[in-house]
Amino acid sequence: MSFFFKKKNQKINKIFPSLKLNKDYFIKSIKPLHLATQNDLTFFDSLKYKNLANKTKASACITTSNLENFLPMNIDKIIVKNVLLDLARVLKLIYPSADVDYPDLSLKKPLKNKYKTVKFGNNVLVGKKVIIGKNTIIGSNTIIEQGVKIGDNCIIGSGVIIKNSLIGNRVMLQDNCKIGQKGFGFIPIKGQNIKFPHIGRVIIEDDVEIASSCTIDRGSVDDTSIGKNTYLDNQVHIAHNVKIGSDCMIAGQVGFAGSATIGNNVSIGGQAGVSGHLKIGNNVRIGGGSGVIKDVADNQILMGYPATHLKNFLKKNNE
Repeated sequence: MSFFFKKKNQKINKIFPSLKLNKDYFIKSIKPLHLATQNDLTFFDSLKYKNLANKTKASACITTSNLENFLPMNIDKIIVKNVLLDLARVLKLIYPSADVDYPDLSLKKPLKNKYKTVKFGNNVLVGKKVIIGKNTIIGSNTIIEQGVKIGDNCIIGSGVIIKNSLIGNRVMLQDNCKIGQKGFGFIPIKGQNIKFPHIGRVIIEDDVEIASSCTIDRGSVDDTSIGKNTYLDNQVHIAHNVKIGSDCMIAGQVGFAGSATIGNNVSIGGQAGVSGHLKIGNNVRIGGGSGVIKDVADNQILMGYPATHLKNFLKKNNE
């Protein structure tokens, strides 16, 4: 399910006229390397993803001359100088409304006969094709934009805004959370900032609790996701494409940069930060105020900036 209008009948040769491919075809979608299938367009801009590139099932890939040899032989390679810039251009062409978060003008007061078992506070607004499960409670001044799905027995606080999101059962979102907005994505070139369209979603699984004033950006090309039974404290920021596993505990004011992947049963202390495109393993503990700038294996305890093994941190600070 996509929340964004997609222009139909976009052929690969029309999008990239300089390619002059022998076989022309309609682009079905734009997806990351590991999710792309036949007639999908993907992108490959870092050696960090070479293992995914080698296995991708996409029909075409935007990449650079330094990386093209890591792709399968049968894939159409679109060689460019700046992968993200060309990707932004194509995303804007195929999904013309995804680079700006336009207000949902379909918002209306919810109809009681449509949501018979849902309790609404004052001034709640709901968009078209919104699904809200049984026995869910929605606080006052909350906005749920078009297409959003919310499961059974959820509690949504006051002043919450939800868009481009799929939310499971028994989820609690406390007051003033913002879920599913466009992430911090642009490309600075020659005195201008090229907006990067975000066509992904936010997926929140069952039994998640998200405390007050958290911000969770939707994915750019992939989805942002939070696994079952994970708890977030106040003012946590989750950037686009971040994936947080199950049974995690994230304390207040922690920030995750884009495309970070967090394992299961991870605990992170307050005001810690995780850099983008990192992989944090299962059962990891990260102390408050730490800055993680490298991948972390399973079962590690880290502290400090840059974050290091707890024993090394204590030894250094006791010298």
